[in-house]
Amino acid sequence: MKNRGAVLWAGVVVALAVVVFVYRDRIHFDWANFWEQLRHIHQGHALAGILLIYATYWLRAIRWSVFVKPMKDVSVGSLIGPQFVGFTAVALFGRLADLTRPYLVARKTGLPLSSQVAVYTLERMFDLGAAAAIFSSALAFAPKNTPSYDLFMRVGRGSLLVTLAIAVFAIAVRVAGGAVAGFARHVLRPLSKNVAESIAEKIEGFRDGLKALKTWQELLVVTAISLVMWGMIASAYVQTAHAFIQTPELANLSFSRAMLLMAASLGGSLLQLPIIGWFTQIAVTATAMHAFYGAPIEAATACGALLLAVTFLCIIPAGLLCARVDHVSLKKVAEESEEAGKETEAAAAEPGS
Repeated sequence: MKNRGAVLWAGVVVALAVVVFVYRDRIHFDWANFWEQLRHIHQGHALAGILLIYATYWLRAIRWSVFVKPMKDVSVGSLIGPQFVGFTAVALFGRLADLTRPYLVARKTGLPLSSQVAVYTLERMFDLGAAAAIFSSALAFAPKNTPSYDLFMRVGRGSLLVTLAIAVFAIAVRVAGGAVAGFARHVLRPLSKNVAESIAEKIEGFRDGLKALKTWQELLVVTAISLVMWGMIASAYVQTAHAFIQTPELANLSFSRAMLLMAASLGGSLLQLPIIGWFTQIAVTATAMHAFYGAPIEAATACGALLLAVTFLCIIPAGLLCARVDHVSLKKVAEESEEAGKETEAAAAEPGS
């Protein structure tokens, strides 16, 4: 974790330094206007966004309890702490700490880490499907008076096709996950053996998780929770934009138009680096708001900063508190979870496993 983190840090710092040097004479930014925008945000909208995000962590705990129910009956309350601590670790240490949540759940419940990594993989797939469904529906059924309506229709219909493809893939994995994983391994191995094994293992983990949902009722419950949760996340984006009451382009942002912002934000968070990732995330969302909605760059940047705080960093106080109560060292548990994840992958790759 330390070595990879150091390499990523060095690469990003060098890249940022080059960009700043090349464009130093072209960057015009009114810092006074930026701070003015932040000083006059509507606190009610910002607070609503934070409450929505906190509610999604509670829903994540409920969904995780449904996933593990076939293995063990675990209370929702016991899973909230790992959610808070796990997402706090990601916020502070980047995506390298992604396995902190399954590691903490496994440690707290006494279940094998491999089973919780499978749950994590399943969770990611449900997240992807739910986010794609909400994104697609909001764009495909946007009002005809929406600016750039034709663009919204094309993007929405394309996203609906992607959502359908995800559903077909999930069915194929549920019915013949071993064959799908084997096909992926065979096709990708000539390009990269490590990538082929990693993707095949994730497909197998997704299959194992789907098989754990033994009834249609469990599947429907998990699907409903995922859709509600991502609807709340999307609403948090809208509330954050509406907090900028001095900027009409943001204050009047509709739910459907906010989907493009959410998509840009999620894309920018795929490679989340420690601390520096915060600033790249702000840059991505600010650029999206400036390009999609015509918001002034200062207001867009201020909104990007608030959006980062509302949707990503607001969990840190609760996560630090939970870590203290459970006597958990965030840095240590993030490193331990990565090492344990490597050991689990190595064990799964052994012949006969």
